[in-house]
Amino acid sequence: MRWQVHSEEALYTDRWLDVRVADVELPDGTRLDHRLIRTAPGAGAVVTDDRGRVLLLWRHRFITDSWGWEIPIGKIEEGEEPAAAAARETEEETGWRPGPLRPLLYTQPTNGLSDSAHHIFRADGAIRIGPPTDPWEAERVAWVPLADIRGLIDRRDLVCGTSMAALLYVVSDGGGAPGSA
Repeated sequence: MRWQVHSEEALYTDRWLDVRVADVELPDGTRLDHRLIRTAPGAGAVVTDDRGRVLLLWRHRFITDSWGWEIPIGKIEEGEEPAAAAARETEEETGWRPGPLRPLLYTQPTNGLSDSAHHIFRADGAIRIGPPTDPWEAERVAWVPLADIRGLIDRRDLVCGTSMAALLYVVSDGGGAPGSA
């Protein structure tokens, strides 16, 4: 059953997001105003090493007042390719330059509320280039064993939906190392 959109009106817009109200009609003919958020797409990376670890950020999210592990991810700039954005964000947020990136997954983490789209890539390895250039992004950057991912989720130390989906995808593939599937 498809909802019919009659119109959309901006309620608030800035360089990060566009909050709107849509006049939608449900399949039974009921009409309602539905709030939605439009955002630029994002790109991130799951970077692993040959010791079965993944590069993560431990950070605080003020909106939920919670701490948790996340993969590096951020906005794709105008005209930037998703893989280039994932590499840039990884460097800025972690101080590590990822090895060659390959597509891992595409997700729309909140598609009932937002058109947010995340392009997630995978790198086997990274080179330390220095401290993060965006030091406010994380309390710390660490290589975390992939074997610990389930426990982090169970303890609510990993709650970000995109990070969780990407990491579980890698873990379900046996860590994704060559010959591990």
